[in-house]
Amino acid sequence: MKIDFTTERNWFPGDSQRVGMVWEESDNKLYKKIQFKNFGEAFAFMTHVALIAEKMDHHPEWKNVWNTVEIWLSTHDAGDIVTEKDRKLADKIDGLL
Repeated sequence: MKIDFTTERNWFPGDSQRVGMVWEESDNKLYKKIQFKNFGEAFAFMTHVALIAEKMDHHPEWKNVWNTVEIWLSTHDAGDIVTEKDRKLADKIDGLL
């Protein structure tokens, strides 16, 4: 599968499972857990998110174990709270799924 990293669109196969499709807000962070079909798909997703985050100059805290990606968003410059920057990045991440 060739991935076009220049656009923000859904580019994952439809057979991947999605866990935690809704962002949870707790402890001053937005949180989402996403489960993909395999490691390659999870890593490709993280690469795409990294490019978006770099463009926004707003970077997630995240964890990847095999096919699962966990993401926490908060704005460090604002005292580690959820801000509009986090919600915008969350929307862009959702746009990939």
